[in-house]
Amino acid sequence: MNPREIVRRTLDFDGPERVARSFGDSDFIGGGHAVRTQATSWQQTGGDRWERTDEWGNLWGRIDATSKGEVVRGVLDDLQRADSYEFPDFSHSVDFEPTRQQRALHPGRWLTGSLPGFAFNVARKLRRLDNYLIDLIDFPDHIHALHDRIDDLLEDMIRNYARAGADGVMFAEDWGTQAELMISPQMWRREFGPRFQRLCATAHEAGLRVFMHSCGQISAIIPDLLSAGIDLLQFDQPELHGLDVLAGYQQDWPVTFWCPVDIQTTLQSGDEDQIRHRAGEMLDKLWRGRGGFVAGYYGDNPSIGLEPHWQEVACDEFVRQGVQSRYLTTGVPA
Repeated sequence: MNPREIVRRTLDFDGPERVARSFGDSDFIGGGHAVRTQATSWQQTGGDRWERTDEWGNLWGRIDATSKGEVVRGVLDDLQRADSYEFPDFSHSVDFEPTRQQRALHPGRWLTGSLPGFAFNVARKLRRLDNYLIDLIDFPDHIHALHDRIDDLLEDMIRNYARAGADGVMFAEDWGTQAELMISPQMWRREFGPRFQRLCATAHEAGLRVFMHSCGQISAIIPDLLSAGIDLLQFDQPELHGLDVLAGYQQDWPVTFWCPVDIQTTLQSGDEDQIRHRAGEMLDKLWRGRGGFVAGYYGDNPSIGLEPHWQEVACDEFVRQGVQSRYLTTGVPA
């Protein structure tokens, strides 16, 4: 099986010969676009401060050289400007030539087109999160109209990634704090649930799978996400949800989880035996030789104060134990 087939069988729970992985000789490659936007690279502005402008025109800042930073000034400082704000144009297939080139260069790898998030992730940056959460309550009609415009451009992106040869699309949207969802589940279902259904349907109709990263405690909406059509959830803190809980979702939905060993708990222990045990437990509960799990690697060790060695230990265990033959010979249920 080539890497593309490994990932496909993983998503289909169709017995890949080994666990899919995003480290080392990764099974995945990314696809992009050449749409003209306002994006700039990070620039050091003095001392330890860095700034950049994102594709929408928002100003970002950070106080180190590696972290993703945060929005310090949203481009829509006045919500009344939302109707006249000009988004980048993602409707032209020719702008997705970088994805076509990746497909031609890597026919045997799983090719994922990158989305900037769904409506929540884009709009919260345009307004800054603190303003945006108030907007959702005080100005629902304005926000609803803004979300509609964002959904339209995301549909353009999804269809153009499909035309360019992508296998799927992936987006990051952090919905939770460490304790709970940022908004009520009722508001999520009312304003965002139908949007997830629409965009997942667009992707599936185009032959794409939908991958979503989210940080924080989002258990309140995981069933909604899966019912809407999310095919894979990428969590860096799987223990925030609980491995048994995640495995339970797989009894009702064909959902794949893509995770490293937990970056805030187990990896931070610096205990090799514990890290190896947890990696094996993730395979035994979420993969089991049938699919449904991608072995991950958190890409920013410095920002979480982690020595790379501990992730290497986890990766070694994923590779060593993540082979289908082990489940056929050891009695572990497949």
